[in-house]
Amino acid sequence: MDPRSVAHALSQIADFIELKGENKFKSAAYRNAARAILAVQTDDLAPFLATGALAELKGIGPATLSTIRELVESGESRYLEQLRAETPEGLLEMLRVPGLGTAKIQKIHEGLGVSSLEALEAAASDGRLAKLPHFGAGTAAKILKGIAYLRANSAYMLYPRALAESEHMLAAVRAHPAVERASLAGSLRRKNEIVRDIDVVASCTESPERVAADFAGAQGVREAEIRGDGAATMHFVDGSVLDLHCVTPERFGVALWRATGSAQHEQDVRAHAATLGITIVGDELRDATGARVATGDEHALFEALGLAYIEPELREGRGEVAAAAANALPALIELGDIRGVLHCHSDYSDGKATIADMAEAARALGWEYIGISDHSQSAFYAGGLKPEAVIAQHAEIDLLNSSDLGIMVLKGVEADILADGQIDYDPALLDRFDYVIASVHSRFSMDRETMTARVLRALDDPHVTILGHPTGRLLLSREAYAIDMEAVIARAAANGVALEINADPHRLDLDWRHCQLAKSLGCSFEIGPDAHSTRGLANMEIGVGIARKGWLEAADVINTLRAAKIMDRLRKRRAR
Repeated sequence: MDPRSVAHALSQIADFIELKGENKFKSAAYRNAARAILAVQTDDLAPFLATGALAELKGIGPATLSTIRELVESGESRYLEQLRAETPEGLLEMLRVPGLGTAKIQKIHEGLGVSSLEALEAAASDGRLAKLPHFGAGTAAKILKGIAYLRANSAYMLYPRALAESEHMLAAVRAHPAVERASLAGSLRRKNEIVRDIDVVASCTESPERVAADFAGAQGVREAEIRGDGAATMHFVDGSVLDLHCVTPERFGVALWRATGSAQHEQDVRAHAATLGITIVGDELRDATGARVATGDEHALFEALGLAYIEPELREGRGEVAAAAANALPALIELGDIRGVLHCHSDYSDGKATIADMAEAARALGWEYIGISDHSQSAFYAGGLKPEAVIAQHAEIDLLNSSDLGIMVLKGVEADILADGQIDYDPALLDRFDYVIASVHSRFSMDRETMTARVLRALDDPHVTILGHPTGRLLLSREAYAIDMEAVIARAAANGVALEINADPHRLDLDWRHCQLAKSLGCSFEIGPDAHSTRGLANMEIGVGIARKGWLEAADVINTLRAAKIMDRLRKRRAR
């Protein structure tokens, strides 16, 4: 079993212990063990367990080691299952409410007897929750907001999970003997940051209705809705949903376009088609005489409408149809345009790999440089670097750069934007870095005016090169903090600070909806993997997808620059 799975189980045990109100030191022991296990660099803990190496790790005691042993050897924990059986199921659901931790849940359960999400909502609405000690009306209002957010987003999943879910579904559809080709569609094909359902369009050599019915009766399908047009929606036992659209080959192009969406894009295309006397009827194009226009694929569809091909990522109804008609679509950035990465963490703070390991992984991906940007000292919870650790890290980077690495390592930092807008570390220490990523990591509840002033002050600091994850959102978990993004974008453009598109799939922040405005004002961008391990470097592919949704081209993104050019770009920012 891998470290992350074991650590997750240990963290769950800690949550259950806290929910039960047991000794806090006991829950802390399991959390410490989880952190210790996460630090082990392996895909399989069994050899480490066999040699006794796990028993020697700081933070692992006899009780937690016993649980780890059982998890590694059997894949299960009897203690975890016992805790699950003893805890009201609704308390676990309450844990999913943003901002509601185990300590608060325990107080609510003990004080009001609340043990379900519905009961919690009622208590927050009727005033009982506000009367609990140390709660109040403000806390009750935040909990109601958190419940609403949970319900609005509970059916969604993050893009990487949806993509992984889609792979076996698409493979199963393609394996059907009557399917000649099949493609993903919907919001997943448009590379949206969150996805509800998996959409697949299949071109069939036999009756589309019969093919759809075959899948509706497949093993693992809990419920199916079959429509007479060759479409079916399947709900699987694990909660996954597949919307399958089966069509004849000549209708595939229009069907794929329709199933890809978005609704606004489809409306805009239909309006454009109407100006040409063309209508879209079902999965067919019809000319002014009612004759069918051949469209075997999407390229033929757009050509028939006199439009340049519109990439799926752009199909959001944000001016792409007019731009396609004028042949003015951007030449979208591609993953191959990336020359290096700047937002990466090492084991100096909360990363899981050494600087050398991160550099070697980046070199293997064909990049020319990697920036190490560990957390600054105020981020104590993430192992933020004290000044003496910064000096030691820079010495290590100098040593690595003097060797034959085959890649340049840059000295960066992800420095906290403090509550008053100042940047963590004094100016003399900040001068030592090649670049500074400034990020908000605390005090998220500031009002819009105060948060905006805080970030604007940070953007005025000449040390700041990049504004990290500008809205602070965590997808399906935490909303963006209140901030005037138009003011932030304008200040970043004026000061030459790049806006980050943080490629961590939980963030994908800057939101792609802000990119067009920022680009129009002359902003530059940085796509950062926010990698905390060598595997995290793969986040770049998702980040590039978000940049494409934001209409960005290679010239808009600073880390498409070659090594010498990126150093010039970083120095010019300091000289402003």
